[in-house]
Amino acid sequence: MGNSGSAVKVCTDHQGGINWLSLSPDGQRLLTGSEDGTARLWSTADSQCHGHFQGHESYITFCHLENEAAFTCSADHTIRKWDVMTGQCLAIYRGHTSIVNRILVAKDYLFSGSYDRTARCWSVDKEKQIQEFRGHRNCVLTLAHYSSRDVLEEEEEEEEEEERVSRDLLVTGSTDCTVKVWWVSSGRCYQTLLGHTGAVLCLILDAPNRELFSGSTDYTIRTWNIVTGEQLKVFKEHQGSVICLELVNRHLYSGSADRTVKCWLVDTGERIQTYKAHKHSVSTLKYHAGILFTGSGDACARAFNSKSGVLQKIFRGHKFIINCIQIHNELLYTASHDGTLRIWDIRGICKRNKRRLKKERSAQGRSSQKGSLSRLFNNKVGCMVQQENGE
Repeated sequence: MGNSGSAVKVCTDHQGGINWLSLSPDGQRLLTGSEDGTARLWSTADSQCHGHFQGHESYITFCHLENEAAFTCSADHTIRKWDVMTGQCLAIYRGHTSIVNRILVAKDYLFSGSYDRTARCWSVDKEKQIQEFRGHRNCVLTLAHYSSRDVLEEEEEEEEEEERVSRDLLVTGSTDCTVKVWWVSSGRCYQTLLGHTGAVLCLILDAPNRELFSGSTDYTIRTWNIVTGEQLKVFKEHQGSVICLELVNRHLYSGSADRTVKCWLVDTGERIQTYKAHKHSVSTLKYHAGILFTGSGDACARAFNSKSGVLQKIFRGHKFIINCIQIHNELLYTASHDGTLRIWDIRGICKRNKRRLKKERSAQGRSSQKGSLSRLFNNKVGCMVQQENGE
């Protein structure tokens, strides 16, 4: 049984639901994007609001935070870039003709996906659209990015010279049931990955292993080779839409509308654990130090022992769905459609988990030592038997 936890701080500055929560790479700041059309910047040192970004004409769907700049996208069809120190709007990216629901920042590129059925690439600094990716038959919901240098050997590359010069690729998942891979330089579709029979809600990329994972409303997760486009495996045990994915040490965690999270061994496709106790869809998840944290439509966050599946703690206090979670310095941050950002102390369960892991390693070490002594003893007995038999 898990224990209920109380938030160490509740931030109520937003006047509408929080749709996304982003942590800066250096861990010093958090960014929240809200239904109230504003974004707010929070310090992880004192949990205070240090920035209020206003300018969007409709609700913010998603946000992304770098160390010095913040990015927001909105139902007003635009993306904005903000200075985190001054709160000044540095750039407005215009071109989409419907809700922009996802953005991704990589190198000097800003990528966006929209209900207008396109994805687009922008120059971060020049406020200029570089490329448009057109080919999906319905809205683009999720994005991933990689370089062909990460996955292709020189002899495998047969693309045009222009595409060899700029080897960045964009991956898009859509409600048209397809995943597409695009050359950023030309906007040309490199692969269309067919197999899902429902909207593709989430993507996660493992470029070093040449693998892409996609979760869908068809209740499945599919694994693809991102070089050949071949479908490698289909994970079929969920009984509802697959909403979120997390990949850690070749273990894939999937959160679903069936109120469970499942853990899969990527290399074999075997499901090795199911995490239950949620009373509604699992909307977000995050792995940290052997603990699986989840956020749910039942307004609770939970902490599970990732190995055993045992529920360790329930975090109660939100009134509506938890849309996003982040973890920094053994603090759990949860952002909800109730408009609040809540901060929870997770030092206790982290310490207990570390002690448990230490005991397990010690026990494994003793077991291994016993096994070695047993083998040594058996080998000696075997040699004695052989000598007595004159072998």
